[in-house]
Amino acid sequence: MFNKFLLLLTIAVMTMGCGEESSSTVRTTTLNIEKIKLFKRSSNQNILEVINNARMMQRDCHDGKGVIGPSDPLVWNNNLYSAALEHSQDMAQSNTFSHIGSGTIYDRTGYVISRKSYFDERIRANGYENFSSLGENIAGGQSSLDEVMESWLRSPEHCANIMNPLFSEIGVSIRIREDSKYGIYWTQSFGDRY
Repeated sequence: MFNKFLLLLTIAVMTMGCGEESSSTVRTTTLNIEKIKLFKRSSNQNILEVINNARMMQRDCHDGKGVIGPSDPLVWNNNLYSAALEHSQDMAQSNTFSHIGSGTIYDRTGYVISRKSYFDERIRANGYENFSSLGENIAGGQSSLDEVMESWLRSPEHCANIMNPLFSEIGVSIRIREDSKYGIYWTQSFGDRY
C-alpha cells in the first residue's frame, strides 16, 4: 500500500510542472483587479463547474500519454482549499512563483518546519489525510478563470493534473497583490483519499 502511495506521489510531483516559468503561466499584462475581486466572490461551485467541464471531455494533454478522459468530476475539499490558499497567499505576499514555498513567514508550513515547504507537506499540514495521490497546479498573471484554465490545459503537466482520473477532490485559491510581479496567483490542490 505504501509503495502504491509513493509511486502516485512521485507521479504527481513529476506532472506538476515544477514551477517552471513558461509562456502558459507567466503573463505580464495589466490586470483588471476589480474584475478579479468580483470573480473571487463567486462560489467555489462555479470554479468547480469550470474544472469539471474540462474533465468531461476527452483530450490529449501532449504529455506523451495520448488521449485521456473523460474523467469523473472532482468534488470540493476544504482541506485542499486551505492548502491552496496557503500557497497562493505565500506566492503573493513573498512575490515568488514556485511549487516550493518561499521559506518566509508567509510560507506557514515552511515556517513551522524551518525550511521551504513542498506541496505535499502543505496539503498534509492543512489536514488532508489518508490520501493515495496528491498534485498541485499554480499559475500567475491570468485575470480570469477562463484564461487560467486555457493556460493550464495548454501545458502538458498542468493538463495531466486536471484530467488525472486518480484525483477525486480539489481546492482552488486565488490571491491578489497588485504590487507583485504577477498581481494574481492561482493554486489548485488535488487529492484522492483511501
